[in-house]
Amino acid sequence: MSAQPSPCMNPQQQQSEQEKVYQWINELAHPDTRETALLELSKKRETDLAPMLWNSFGTACALLQEIVNIYPSITPPTLTAHQSNRVCNALALLQCVASHPETRTAFLQAQIPLYLYPFLSTTSKTRPFEYLRLTSLGVIGALVKTDEQEVITFLLTTEIVPLCLSIMDSGSELSKTVATFIIQKILLDESGLSYICQTYERFSHVAITLGKMVIQLSKEPCARLLKHVVRCYLRLSDNTRARKALGQCLPDQLRDGTFALCLQDDKSTKQWLQMLLKNLELGNTPQQIGMSPLGS
Repeated sequence: MSAQPSPCMNPQQQQSEQEKVYQWINELAHPDTRETALLELSKKRETDLAPMLWNSFGTACALLQEIVNIYPSITPPTLTAHQSNRVCNALALLQCVASHPETRTAFLQAQIPLYLYPFLSTTSKTRPFEYLRLTSLGVIGALVKTDEQEVITFLLTTEIVPLCLSIMDSGSELSKTVATFIIQKILLDESGLSYICQTYERFSHVAITLGKMVIQLSKEPCARLLKHVVRCYLRLSDNTRARKALGQCLPDQLRDGTFALCLQDDKSTKQWLQMLLKNLELGNTPQQIGMSPLGS
């Protein structure tokens, strides 16, 4: 995404486009013009849009109001496609804010992600709910993709791990993929790995969920999802206690070549799987370069 209007535009057109963005941001403050403004701004999402959204008067409150307005439609699950599309446009703008280095810290300090957790807790399989969950996961995914310590530190104080594990257990393939990516990013952080492996309950919850996913993937292969699952296992094997436990509970399908065909064109995942099996075979020093195991 470009930070500026298209270079194909002449200066007058660029100014006109910028003025439209300013107008739409102002219209977010008014309930009667908000829906159209949300739709138009969600199409834009240029890099410099995030600071304008966050620093404009009343905009963050308007976006949160859109989120809170949907809560009554969650239980009982009556969310319509129109409601889902509208709130997802608001979530798209929040993802823009979450991704931007100038607004990310304030976004976390305001604890905005917590407003999304009720959406992640839903279980309805209808398309409006699935779209809502997936878009909410996208906001969290945008946060962890930055590899910033403050993001992981914040998330570990919340319920994001069990929420993601629940989606990994019963969500759609795409939602499972994003949720597993979030868990992977948490595990790749030293504090995240330590957190997951700190208690048997946390580790076993992650290991059981990953194990179920492997069994399901052996029946319905998905290379992209398998890639994240294997990476999670490999990272867990960096922890001494987790490595010993995985030696006993790693699914046979990851050992017996079940996924050979699925991974034949994916060199990185094949290498990760080989490294995982080597780590478990040795039972001592992990084979990953630059990743030392945490003390147990």
